[in-house]
Amino acid sequence: MTDHTTHAAEDDPRNETVLVWVDGALVPRAEAKVSVFDSGFMLGDGMWEGMRLHRGRWGFLEEHMDRLFSSCRAVSIDIGMTRDEVLDALRRTAEANGMTDDVHCRLMVTRGVKVRPFQHPSLSRSGPTVVIIMEHSKPVDALKTRGIRLATVPQVRGLPMSQDAKYNSHSKLNCVIACLQAEQAGADEALMLDPFGFVNTTNACNFFIVRRGEVWTSTGDYCMNGVTRRKVIEICRAEGIPVFERNYSLVDAYAADEAFLTGTFGAQTPVASIDGKAIGTEGGRGPVMRRIAEVYRAWIEEDARTGAK
Repeated sequence: MTDHTTHAAEDDPRNETVLVWVDGALVPRAEAKVSVFDSGFMLGDGMWEGMRLHRGRWGFLEEHMDRLFSSCRAVSIDIGMTRDEVLDALRRTAEANGMTDDVHCRLMVTRGVKVRPFQHPSLSRSGPTVVIIMEHSKPVDALKTRGIRLATVPQVRGLPMSQDAKYNSHSKLNCVIACLQAEQAGADEALMLDPFGFVNTTNACNFFIVRRGEVWTSTGDYCMNGVTRRKVIEICRAEGIPVFERNYSLVDAYAADEAFLTGTFGAQTPVASIDGKAIGTEGGRGPVMRRIAEVYRAWIEEDARTGAK
């Protein structure tokens, strides 16, 4: 079992005593529980957002709130809170834990507790369940120095009419299976293809390659359209770096000069190899990724000066 994943964080003993927001109450981690009748536990019926607190402010908060509220609306989950009320809950949870920097938050909303243990959404009648978990969470240095080893797996991201991958839903079995397949292949994480065999995403992050100074990523039709993914595309356009959302195959990925993953937790993480084939000459890193990472850090700092607390 690998402990080198895109979410590998430094151990922090403070996390053992964090307070967790559960439906308006702040409770110790060991006591933070939801009902076994909760639709999220029973069916994976819910949506979530991963966010980071930097210098007391939430990074790219509006984009995360847009995605959360739009995805909940698309599946008819009433969060029962306004954006300002969600922000207040985030603020209160951070303050209760004395958190200002290097903090990862998982904000989860489910359809709520069911009156009977069956599938139909109408059985969730008491309103949504809202949980906020915050941890002191700093990526380990090895994510930048070693990079991630990917293995292409049989599990694919499906078509929108099966389960649209744009939903950041609690139903993650598809990605869990992919992760298991990668682990069994001796890799850190999985590289997943789309239904037509084109390179798509990993089980946990969005995926980019660099070829001859051009940045390529998937069309976005069959993957979570991550906030960091969008920021990287915006950075490339702002910095005059050619960027393409397109179909491409493993042949193109194997021959990449650089490859990296994007996500809220790790920002940009280099990919050292795919299916045992080394990427580039610097373990997936290179001048294009370094430039993107430099500008991304500057954007985060600017957002911390002007964004929401």
